[in-house]
Amino acid sequence: MSPTTSSAANIAFAELGLAPELLKTLSELGYEEPTPIQAAAIPLLLEGRDLLGLAATGTGKTAAFALPLLQLIETGQAVPSALILVPTRELAIQVAQAVHRYGKGKGVEVLPIYGGQSFQQQLKVLKRGVDVVVATPGRALDHIRRKTLRLGSLSVLVLDEADEMLDMGFAEDLEAILAEVPPARQSLLFSATLAPRIGKIAAKYLRNPVEVRITAEAETLGDGPLVRQAAYLVRRPHKLAALGRILDIESPDAALVFCRTRNDVDELVEALNGRGHRAEAMHGGMSQEERDRVMNKLRKSTIDLLVATDVAARGLDISHLTHVVNYDVPSAPKAYVHRIGRVGRAGREGVAITLAEPREHSLLKNIERLTKQKIVVEALPTVADLKARRLELTRASVRESILEGGLDQFRVVVESLSDEFDLFDIASGAVKMGHEAMLTGGESDDEEIPVTMPPRGKNKGDSRSSTAGKRGRGRTPAVTRVFVSVGRASGVRPQDLVRAVTSASGIDNRQIGSIQISERFSLIEVADDVVEHVLKSLRRAQIKGKKVKVRLDKPR
Repeated sequence: MSPTTSSAANIAFAELGLAPELLKTLSELGYEEPTPIQAAAIPLLLEGRDLLGLAATGTGKTAAFALPLLQLIETGQAVPSALILVPTRELAIQVAQAVHRYGKGKGVEVLPIYGGQSFQQQLKVLKRGVDVVVATPGRALDHIRRKTLRLGSLSVLVLDEADEMLDMGFAEDLEAILAEVPPARQSLLFSATLAPRIGKIAAKYLRNPVEVRITAEAETLGDGPLVRQAAYLVRRPHKLAALGRILDIESPDAALVFCRTRNDVDELVEALNGRGHRAEAMHGGMSQEERDRVMNKLRKSTIDLLVATDVAARGLDISHLTHVVNYDVPSAPKAYVHRIGRVGRAGREGVAITLAEPREHSLLKNIERLTKQKIVVEALPTVADLKARRLELTRASVRESILEGGLDQFRVVVESLSDEFDLFDIASGAVKMGHEAMLTGGESDDEEIPVTMPPRGKNKGDSRSSTAGKRGRGRTPAVTRVFVSVGRASGVRPQDLVRAVTSASGIDNRQIGSIQISERFSLIEVADDVVEHVLKSLRRAQIKGKKVKVRLDKPR
């Protein structure tokens, strides 16, 4: 076995020997540069070599084997050309989706096979013909024994997360499956560790394999004690809501949010702006003029969130940056160091926050080993925490307003009400108005986010996590979406729209739903029973000093 290691060399996918249609797909998906495992493995696999890859989950292994596999296999045959074995149904679905995305330019047919899914449905698709099967060992062996999964034309076999499969007791199933595959095949084995039993499988079933080992070089964080590091375990469907709640609690002066791809950046920026934040994108698909425009906005504090890829964020120096957020766990521990090293500089305190899916908890441990610092896994802020934080911000705003002075012109209002109401009630009513005006009309306060706890013990094979909390079953009021002809180009923020609607129409801000702000227009959800009144009111009003066009949004 010929070992090789990889460092994060700054090379492009085009230099790895991938076919033009795959490069085009990667560009469309927003991938900017390969991770270390991809840079090391792809050229070797394109040469037809067997490979033993040692790298942790989340380092980009799927693309490392899927891209060359898609380039090498014959498609359109009646039986599969590639079989990818994985330990869990969740990973089977995830890998199948990734292979489908990467192979869309070639029209590759992919089928995930796992227990708990209809056997007849799987059989129906297999009879129709697939190019790549992604399967858990037990269900794959079931199909093989029934002769519904035929491997006679198999040219590539992948064992992904082989150590997990062995830990889960699939050793005998793997042996039985490997006995059925053609000897003249390309075999790839990926594992987080090189345990003795992994070495035995590699020696028995791989032909003169090359070993690719992604090593972590010891690295420290410089002014590490000045950076508070925290992580939250969140399932992907709830990441956006979790990020919004964390940002509300943290209230950063300026935050740099990292995503893996350009597409992820663009989607997150749109979603954050729709929830009342002021965010802009920074990625490799932007011109220098666009980058300069975004940086000027950040320096002038007209935005407070910059969402970026690692490549686009190189060389950025943001003096007032207080927070770095890893929306996705970095593909390599060293990337984490580079990201969070942007805060806590020159004696200033900073905060580094990471949103990790439950199965990525081990990646946090890899980062801790590299940095020799603890990343505290914290519980997500609750609805009560969020409400308390918002009240604290309101208290601070009221205090600041009092200290600024200039209150004399408002005393007449207080005096006129003092004969009818207690002074504390008058003050509380004013604070309530100010507090509600600060709310953006985005995420609902009572939105429940399932609580995910870190895994206990060393049962690596158990991919389940403890979750608690159920989404409320209260009836959601009917809303209609209203189009307004002003957007980000006019400097409009969600709170501007909330104030305009409530001031013009007199409705309660609780009758306003989500707000989506695009470059030149905005969409506002309004309760059905007041929407006509809101339309009439806004047509007579101004927003940011401009008359606006208002109409019902056309249904999509």
